[in-house]
Amino acid sequence: MTDRTGPGTGASPTGAGLARRRRRRWVQYSALGVAVVVLGAVGVGLVAYEKLSRNITADEEAAAELARYEKERPTALVRDAQNILLIGSDSRSGDGNKEYGRDSGTERSDTTILLHLSANRSSATAVSLPRDLMVDVPSCRRPDGTRTGPTFAMFNSAFEVGGSACTIRTVEKLTNIRVDHHVVVDFHGFKDMVDAVDGVEVCLKEPIDDKAAKLKLPAGKVVLDGEQALGYVRARKSIGDGSDTDRMERQQRFLGALVNKVQSNDVLLNPARLYPMLDAATSSLTTDPDLASLRGLYDLVRGMRNIPTERVQFLTVPRTSYVYNANRDQLVKPAADKLFALLRADAPVAVAKDLPTDPQSGLPTTPASGHDSAFDYEEESRGNGKSRGKRPDAPTSAPTFRGNTAAEDACG
Repeated sequence: MTDRTGPGTGASPTGAGLARRRRRRWVQYSALGVAVVVLGAVGVGLVAYEKLSRNITADEEAAAELARYEKERPTALVRDAQNILLIGSDSRSGDGNKEYGRDSGTERSDTTILLHLSANRSSATAVSLPRDLMVDVPSCRRPDGTRTGPTFAMFNSAFEVGGSACTIRTVEKLTNIRVDHHVVVDFHGFKDMVDAVDGVEVCLKEPIDDKAAKLKLPAGKVVLDGEQALGYVRARKSIGDGSDTDRMERQQRFLGALVNKVQSNDVLLNPARLYPMLDAATSSLTTDPDLASLRGLYDLVRGMRNIPTERVQFLTVPRTSYVYNANRDQLVKPAADKLFALLRADAPVAVAKDLPTDPQSGLPTTPASGHDSAFDYEEESRGNGKSRGKRPDAPTSAPTFRGNTAAEDACG
């Protein structure tokens, strides 16, 4: 249960309740639980700080490729709003990754999340993009320097043929949202981060016995180590309905639990546990050059510690089975376009569990009141007496999509 003790309740918080209140003050948004850990870096000393900063790999090739296509990229409508693309790579190369399959010399985006941070840092919205989504992939530069032609293909093929730059350009083409930063993490880095915080607790409705994922777990509350956590977030056939959508929702719940653990006082205030966690997190990262240091990451996240957990939101872009192949996905319109327009204009978005939707439009069967058109927000940000670059006032009720928040207890 979420602790509701607070000022004015007349209750005297217990030690556990006070600890939960402190944890709730920290932002809980990261798709990989990475960015927030830099907030504790000041406790590890200058020498360690420099080592941790050197751990991060700068994605210079992606920066050069994106610069080549700068004129084609979307413009940012709202000053200070940030969009970060978080990419989980399924690369089998590198330390500890070969055990998950043969190294074919390529890698795909096993998980991709577009994280939107509002300009005033009052909310964070993480949107999962299905790897099987059919999209237009632009011409991209291959690792060997040759170029591909434009193609209509699965979303995760963009990362396979052209890395992070191709993925970013594909996302921008799909959403018309400017991607300001990107972060890539691989299997080994993910495992190390979980192990560095001594595991993450999840709640399982049913036992899991998945030989492919090497995962056997009982029902109920379970603390997963790094290896188990990787199997849990990647498993498809043995958990839930076997769909990629179900898997993405499971990943979102796990990431909320991971960030909760990272933010807990027994990690952040314990140097013996803090440094290994920071070392694991930073060693796993490849980022755009502007984020490729602890200072760069800190500058991005320092203003987000006070985002209330109920405004840290996770959802999957409205999708349905592709009309020509049930094993692929396609966007549900106009719901997807509406979501993209809201994020582009830095307009409020709300999420709710078990939200009834129209299967044709993907929109709620009972639309939210107030501004019901995402495009109205974008127009307001451009004119009508309001200066461009300012976030429009929040309506009484923001448009709602199916999803969850970091405040929700999966075991409740």
